[in-house]
Amino acid sequence: MIEWSDIDLAVRDAVRQFLDKEVRPHVDALESGEMEPYPVIRKLFATFGIDAMAKESLDKRLARMRDGGESTSKSGGGGMFGAGGSPGMGFVVVSELCRVCMGVVTGMGVSLGLTVPTIMGRGTLAQQERWLPGLVTYEKVGAWAITEPDSGSDAFGGMKSYVVRDGDDYLLNGQKTFITNGPDADVVVVYAKLDEGDPAADKRDRKVLTFVLDRGMEGFVQSKPFRKMGIHSSRTGELFFNNVRLSRDHLLGETEDSGAGDGRDSARSNFSAERIGVAAMALGVIEECLRLCVDYAKTRVLWGKEIGQFQLIQLKLANMEVARMNVRNMLFRVIEAADTGATISLAEASAIKYYCSQAATDVAMEAVQLFGGNGYMTEYRVEQLARDAKSLMIYAGSNEVQITHVARGLLS
Repeated sequence: MIEWSDIDLAVRDAVRQFLDKEVRPHVDALESGEMEPYPVIRKLFATFGIDAMAKESLDKRLARMRDGGESTSKSGGGGMFGAGGSPGMGFVVVSELCRVCMGVVTGMGVSLGLTVPTIMGRGTLAQQERWLPGLVTYEKVGAWAITEPDSGSDAFGGMKSYVVRDGDDYLLNGQKTFITNGPDADVVVVYAKLDEGDPAADKRDRKVLTFVLDRGMEGFVQSKPFRKMGIHSSRTGELFFNNVRLSRDHLLGETEDSGAGDGRDSARSNFSAERIGVAAMALGVIEECLRLCVDYAKTRVLWGKEIGQFQLIQLKLANMEVARMNVRNMLFRVIEAADTGATISLAEASAIKYYCSQAATDVAMEAVQLFGGNGYMTEYRVEQLARDAKSLMIYAGSNEVQITHVARGLLS
């Protein structure tokens, strides 16, 4: 695949019109927190029928499972946006949203791209019937909690949140941080280690279990939103667990031995998808920076000339265009793999995330430089794009960790 399909382009144009009308005028309110991001996505879903498609896809999946069959896809047949359309459709929507307000995408991506697939891939029929209907339509907001204050990149080894058995139930204690949608989530997937009471056991090697928590459970506290450098419209916070009692039906799969590995495998299966998604987010940032910079280079006059006539400005624009082409082609590789059923390895997903996030950050910072003093002002928007782009180098695993995964893939 070397170009967007006609369907993808039609979706892109329609989404772009929606964003120009419904989101761009409210970016300041979204950035300040005056306006929550969730209603924006719900309106987008309703406008394009995404919620109806997702509901229909889920209903078919659950019907097959009730009849004793298996779903043909862990993600319900259509990834983040339900069934139907070309493989690139979801990436088009993500990219266009990131041109305007990346934080809105982050909250949506964690809920639909991490919380939902985890429950789909690990949950029993009863658990999927319980939690998925509200999540797939974005009526309810999901969060995916693995990161802790002392175990960011060492997510499993340094994990301190734990559960102990208490009769047929579990008691959960601990803390999670940097949790997207954490302050507002209705449903939260939580990873915690099983403490079986053996003081000699290596804590790093304890089994990791995956639970689903509901907002308002006794002992479960969701913090207020953090103040962050960028992606302000994405509400991020901490989660605290103080003897949260969890019955067996809150344990995904309702068994400690699901036959598909422990919670580590559940989490790793999402890492590739999360990192691949960064390519679409980066493309949106780069395309918007390039659009703004080209327009500015044509209209800003210095020494009697449009600044676009100066070679150093042309060099910046040329480098931005090369970055756009490279990131777009990496995204096409992902779309082609989805279209053919090929698997993107964790090492390749890490390489894609590493390159695309760095490219988006470099382009956005150069955009600020091209705008000069104006670029440092919020009025011109490139400063927002630069702050947002930087998060991509940390989001979904820091770029330093991505390098390790790429190297391991080469050396294995």
